[in-house]
Amino acid sequence: MAKAGDKSSSSGKKSLKRKAAAEELQEAAGAGDGATENGVQPPKAAAFPPGFSISEIKNKQRRHLMFTRWKQQQRKEKLAAKKKLKKEREALGDKAPPKPVPKTIDNQRVYDETTVDPNDEEVAYDEATDEFASYFNKQTSPKILITTSDRPHGRTVRLCEQLSTVIPNSHVYYRRGLALKKIIPQCIARDFTDLIVINEDRKTPNGLILSHLPNGPTAHFKMSSVRLRKEIKRRGKDPTEHIPEIILNNFTTRLGHSIGRMFASLFPHNPQFIGRQVATFHNQRDYIFFRFHRSEKKVGIQELGPRFTLKLRSLQKGTFDSKYGEYEWVHKPREMDTSRRKFHL
Repeated sequence: MAKAGDKSSSSGKKSLKRKAAAEELQEAAGAGDGATENGVQPPKAAAFPPGFSISEIKNKQRRHLMFTRWKQQQRKEKLAAKKKLKKEREALGDKAPPKPVPKTIDNQRVYDETTVDPNDEEVAYDEATDEFASYFNKQTSPKILITTSDRPHGRTVRLCEQLSTVIPNSHVYYRRGLALKKIIPQCIARDFTDLIVINEDRKTPNGLILSHLPNGPTAHFKMSSVRLRKEIKRRGKDPTEHIPEIILNNFTTRLGHSIGRMFASLFPHNPQFIGRQVATFHNQRDYIFFRFHRSEKKVGIQELGPRFTLKLRSLQKGTFDSKYGEYEWVHKPREMDTSRRKFHL
């Protein structure tokens, strides 16, 4: 049976060991440097040998300390190289070589044969005869129905209400258990040109179905990164009833061109620039980022919300038909996502 004296002696030895370890770390951190006003010594300048490996240090505190020193040394070397290069370019003046273009996934994109050429006669013919021709010829004006999945929760309902303030002449209706195949004929009978369905999972919006009426096509998107107006920091005031301008970026392929025309057909042709409101669909690496903002003279751009990100899952001919529908394009990850530089939109 251990005695009380033995316990006190063992605890004393442990405290001495901890104190010695702390003193050793303090000496390693500030050895050779002068103390500051508060008595804390600054860390010593790191000088690492070529074969030095921080992962071989077993002590966790010392390993963290040495890693911090190594990062500081890397930053100093990078900053010194930048300053040196800048001085050399200033000395050369106009004779300085052009700056190298950094390699990114976007500018190394694999060329797609279906990239749209604005002067292509085939593209012009398709645009004149596709399902959106009546809209672009100003024969029809958009009228949008926005609905949800069955039994929507508050977050999905608020997203639909906010979308109705972004898209002019849009109306929000609740499903009440009706199937989409029954909703679509009612929409056509009431002269709706598009149907938007917001799906949800675990009380969070996770999908969007956009169907152009009366003859399609129908696109299914995965929705992520949803932010409502109250969740956006430094947002502007609520949007007005002015018709916004629409901006479509980087829809370059035939598939992307069709998706861009679908988004464009949601908004009327005559934007009211006095409202200074802009709806942007920006495609980057097949992710479509939606932003709604207002341009201000003093602060530049104010985001109004909501915001979300879309990822195309499928494009179907005709209106929504999950059982017998004919698909123009379906995203197959194992077959299509073999290269990080291959994009479809």
